[in-house]
Amino acid sequence: MKYRAVFALMSAVALSACGLNSVPTAEENAKARWADVQNNYQRRADLIPNLVATVKAAGAQEKDILVQVTQARASASQVKVSGDDLTDPTKVAAYERAQAGVTLNLQRLQEAYPELKSQGNYTTLMSQLEGTENRITIARKDYNDAVQAYNTRIRTFPDAIGAKVFYGAKPMTPFAATTPGAEAAPAANFGNTN
Repeated sequence: MKYRAVFALMSAVALSACGLNSVPTAEENAKARWADVQNNYQRRADLIPNLVATVKAAGAQEKDILVQVTQARASASQVKVSGDDLTDPTKVAAYERAQAGVTLNLQRLQEAYPELKSQGNYTTLMSQLEGTENRITIARKDYNDAVQAYNTRIRTFPDAIGAKVFYGAKPMTPFAATTPGAEAAPAANFGNTN
């Protein structure tokens, strides 16, 4: 009887060091950070139509580019990735490509209409979009940090044992730049030729 108690205690200690709690905790943290990413993309999707409507009222000449932004946002909101899809690099890449389309159209908006900077509505639009893009960047970084912690946990001893044996854990896919040339900062061009 005494040996059984000692064996049970040693088994409990051994199992606790095998990631029984830490692996699902790290996985849930990564999924929560993914939810933050989606929340910020949703904020952008909700915010853009309202801000664009305000800027549209300021003048008809910007109509085409604003329609493209709205269409890109609508297309991006059609691509969904759940927490369970995070191990599929193709789904994560498709999601990021859809969001990159919105970003590209937002850059076109900024480049195509520098003369609107003096208008209060345009200034508000750009400020809100910049803040939203910053929130998305931070959420994506937090997600990548959580994925790194999870992936490290499921690959290192002793948690790797529990990760494979009890959970069949697979590495999650972090965000990566999908737009060609995204690693280089865009040049600011204000139309000056001097």
